Amino acid sequence: MALSASKLSVGDTHEEVVVDDLTRTQLVMYAGTSGDYNPLHTDDLYTKEVAGYPGVFAHGMLSMGLTGTMLTNYVGDGRLKKYGVRFTNQVWPGDTLTAKSTVAALRDEGGEKLVDLTLETVNQDGKTVVTGTATARVDA
Repeated sequence: MALSASKLSVGDTHEEVVVDDLTRTQLVMYAGTSGDYNPLHTDDLYTKEVAGYPGVFAHGMLSMGLTGTMLTNYVGDGRLKKYGVRFTNQVWPGDTLTAKSTVAALRDEGGEKLVDLTLETVNQDGKTVVTGTATARVDA
């Protein structure tokens, strides 16, 4: 069922857990899918000894993709017109991420009804890891 502008109000929110206990295997699987084999995301020894981090961490684009899952679940397939994010903190193996969208505006443009959304994804400690915005087409 598609979102309807008549049933939305500025300030409405939608929230969902997009990953529960992120695993190292998921990081390696994403590396394979994306073709991004940066050792910061796949090689614990390199990440600790060369880069000085406590261990491997998720690709920023994986965090964006997980946030995008919530977004398309909310607005529906084929309705997203614009989507952009900023990575604010690293995502680590073991993290559980919850993504939330908030209706910022409802508007008409070019004969379409649009909803503008602000986005925030937080980890299990409430620390923001992704912020962003999106615009989607909605029904009248």
